[in-house]
Amino acid sequence: MAMEDLAFIKGFCRLCDDGFKQGWHERNGGNLTYRMTDDEVAEAKPFFEEPREWVKMGVRGENLAGQYFVSTGSGKYMRNVLEDPYANIGIVEINETGDAFHIVWGLANGARPTSEFESHYMNHCVAAARTDGADRVIYHAHTPGIIEMSFVVPLGDRVFTRILWQMMTECVVVFPTGVGVVPWMVPGGPAIAEASSELMQTYDAIVWAHHGLFAAGPDFDTTFGLAHTVEKAAEIYLAARAANGGSDDFLNKISDKGLRDTCRDFGIKINEAFVD
Repeated sequence: MAMEDLAFIKGFCRLCDDGFKQGWHERNGGNLTYRMTDDEVAEAKPFFEEPREWVKMGVRGENLAGQYFVSTGSGKYMRNVLEDPYANIGIVEINETGDAFHIVWGLANGARPTSEFESHYMNHCVAAARTDGADRVIYHAHTPGIIEMSFVVPLGDRVFTRILWQMMTECVVVFPTGVGVVPWMVPGGPAIAEASSELMQTYDAIVWAHHGLFAAGPDFDTTFGLAHTVEKAAEIYLAARAANGGSDDFLNKISDKGLRDTCRDFGIKINEAFVD
């Protein structure tokens, strides 16, 4: 038995590989973090190594102080995670004040967690608080359809959400609160972390304009499924718009009544601010 044999590590690696196979992770693009359960920490501790030095994050989140996270590495390639987890991912512990971490396993040869770990951590703090601790996964992917949409659609939560909801029947079921949109910002710093965490108080999925998608969920399958659904809807919108001569004044689309009726039948509360 090794760390790589534990179920949560296998699930983490599979998501990285699934995202790469979708074409969402060119070079070292994208990242993934997972907040471990107490049982998983106990299971993993026999494989922990001598902790490295504490690293200040530049942000603080006290509600997840002392927690352990699995993270992809800065500069690491998603395509290599499944083949060599120890070199490409690692486990970090958050300090008692929630503003620093140190590495306790993996990220070999002096590697560090993703450069966007600050954004991940702040969004974990918000998502955990919003879901009473249920959300444990934060996933960022360079989804091409969403990136393309951010060039041709006004950068607003309502307009993005309505377009995506109207592309596929299941969209309003998968993300009934909608999607948030962050205008383009320099990645990897406190500013985009704070902007994203504000939106994460409402949404499970956040568009980073000209950059990709940020998604949260309770487990690997749910989170990947959310990202996959949002991205597929974006691709359908772009294809339909191109087929319609560049216009999104489509002959047919799902009506607001249809969106409400779908949520009613599935027992889901729709974001009323986004329907007429």
